[in-house]
Amino acid sequence: MTFYRGLAAGFGALLLTACQPADPVDAPDTASDAAAVTHDTSFQVDVSYYQLDNGLRVVLSEDHTVPTATVGVYYGVGFRNEPQGRTGFAHLFEHLMFQGSANLPHGAFDSLIYGSGGVNNGSTRYDFTNYYEVVPSNALQAILWAEADRMASPNLDETQLDNQREVVRNEVFVNVINQPYGGWIWIDLPMAANENWHNAHNFYGDLSDLDAASLEDAQAFFDTFYAPNNAVLVVAGDIDKGETLAWIEDMFAPIEAGAPLPEIDTSEPRQNAEKFASIEDELANQPALAVGYHMPDRGTPEYYAMAMLDQLLLQGDDSLLTASMVNEHGYASGVFGGINLLGNAFNYDGPMLWTVGLIHDSEFTVSEVMGTLDTTIEAVRTDLFSDADVERARTKLLADFYATADTGTRFGLVDLLASFALFDDDPSRINRITEGFEQVTPELIRATAEEYLRPTNRTVLEVRLAPDDTGAAE
Repeated sequence: MTFYRGLAAGFGALLLTACQPADPVDAPDTASDAAAVTHDTSFQVDVSYYQLDNGLRVVLSEDHTVPTATVGVYYGVGFRNEPQGRTGFAHLFEHLMFQGSANLPHGAFDSLIYGSGGVNNGSTRYDFTNYYEVVPSNALQAILWAEADRMASPNLDETQLDNQREVVRNEVFVNVINQPYGGWIWIDLPMAANENWHNAHNFYGDLSDLDAASLEDAQAFFDTFYAPNNAVLVVAGDIDKGETLAWIEDMFAPIEAGAPLPEIDTSEPRQNAEKFASIEDELANQPALAVGYHMPDRGTPEYYAMAMLDQLLLQGDDSLLTASMVNEHGYASGVFGGINLLGNAFNYDGPMLWTVGLIHDSEFTVSEVMGTLDTTIEAVRTDLFSDADVERARTKLLADFYATADTGTRFGLVDLLASFALFDDDPSRINRITEGFEQVTPELIRATAEEYLRPTNRTVLEVRLAPDDTGAAE
């Protein structure tokens, strides 16, 4: 789902227009509040937030530790937004955005990046499509110009559409159809667990839907979703914020804002009965199980508690499910999963699953594996974790968060800043993210587990082996 490409550039100057800085974060009112902020925000990111007159949100973060700049352009359109009857279209369109623009013919964008010693990437997720580049900081102006050029006028024609449709078709065969287990846990499970089509369709793309996509579909999709008022531009790294903002105003402000975005209902009803589904896999040599529980709404106290439960139950060699299902019973060599398998616990905005998966030995039945999982989960729903266990989980979680944000490419940082700007209109939330986790108590964890880890809130997907020639499973 992630595609690495290269880029090359020229740059132009356009008319400067005004933009407005976002409101600063309020200072703490009391000494105790100040102490809490100091404890919660030991990891501080420089964040400046602006909005152009055309609606484009701009986040700048200055950091001179590495002489590179990372640019991310995030559009608020992902799998959930694609039209019915056009499954996989958001992903297909992501490919089309790499096929050239008005002033950069096909291949020039990539050549500019590689020629400057940089890298670039694009991906489609549940709630956004993103494009990013990491380049030496002296190439930043050219990269911003190139991104503005394709935001304003990408090349959309029948030849490029046919070419990229075939590329995506091949990806479907290589990554899903011809792979053992294919997309069982990240495509098939959400399709079985969710009721709303926007969350429950094959977002990698049904081949017949991909074939039916027309150039008119592509143009309408671009006109609707690829406009400045549905985008966030993040620039982080070895930059001068004043100079960078002036370039952005010159290059992006003249692009016209799009029409008001369509309202799409992605909500899911409360699940009140356990669901079961199964698929037969001719390429698999061992059976597999995936279990998906619907998550609390993002940003609620229960959401933070579920992130802690993920650490306690699933992440790392010290997790409870690893202890019971791997170390004690030996069902599999490992268990895996988490919140938002196509990203992380922060970069989505809509219904989501907490997922547990394992590929287990054929000698064990589904009922045996599920019995052990139930025993482990039910203990969490009835008993309190100790303060020490909760603190250990919090430490693991925050270490993961800081590792995501603090990488040499700064892509994790850009991803978090863009997500918080896109979904919360508040990229400075990155400096307060610990506050939600600091409020999680053993009592909140138990109450959250009692509601969200109930069997009636989950879907169980079984991957079965195909019968052999004699009619028996291998």
